[in-house]
Amino acid sequence: MSDLASRIRHWYEQVAEIDPTNLEARRDVELVIAKLDDGQLRVAEIDENNAVVVHEWVKQAILLLFRLRGLETSLAGPFEFHDKLELKTQYARRGVRVVPGASARRGSFLSPGVIMMPSYVNIGAWVGPGSMIDTWATVGSCAQIGANVHLAGGVGIGGVLEPANAVPVVIEDGAFIGSRCMVVEGARVGKGSVLGAGTILNPSIPVIDAETGEEISRGYVPDFCVAVSAQRRREFPGGDFYLPCVLVIKRLGENERHSKVALNALLRDHGVAT
Repeated sequence: MSDLASRIRHWYEQVAEIDPTNLEARRDVELVIAKLDDGQLRVAEIDENNAVVVHEWVKQAILLLFRLRGLETSLAGPFEFHDKLELKTQYARRGVRVVPGASARRGSFLSPGVIMMPSYVNIGAWVGPGSMIDTWATVGSCAQIGANVHLAGGVGIGGVLEPANAVPVVIEDGAFIGSRCMVVEGARVGKGSVLGAGTILNPSIPVIDAETGEEISRGYVPDFCVAVSAQRRREFPGGDFYLPCVLVIKRLGENERHSKVALNALLRDHGVAT
């Protein structure tokens, strides 16, 4: 563990007593935030075993930041804000396109080629190169968004700050998240996968193979799948009820993975839009 990580863990042990007068703690925490902002640090990443590894001390630094800062007023053109954190800046230098109405907090990282329509990215989030955050989409705190991902209009990617060891939402490279989808509480979407519009995914939602009826996972859509929102019947003492699930309707072959026309046709056949 680095010296910086050790110091952050030390300060976090005293989190209940931490306040803005502790300049030494603030120096260490601000350094972590600067490294997050420039992409030198990440809250989480996928290791060689395909597991999501959370760097707890980085999340601890974010939590400490809210203790170490007071509310301040800032201006962005005609807009006034009153918050503990400032907005991200210098988009041109970063190679990021940001449409008026979009904002990202400092301490999030936007890779070159990212496009933000009127949307929002929270602190600790990481967005990979070439990804599109479409109109009214939200990337919550610490969410990890891969390269060439499209978050369609109104998508909600949930944030996870507490507890510090909680796994954030992970959307892997090349995924397409359809309009008004909600992916929250540490759920994960694999490489090249597609979620049909309105799909809700969290760690308690079963992901089911439409061909076999077998449960694949909970809260994880594997690589190169097309998945849609569905329901399945469950019997309870009070009667039969229909509970939400996510249905994998297609496993994409190598020649199908880059055809948007074919994917749209597939979803339309199942009564789902993108």
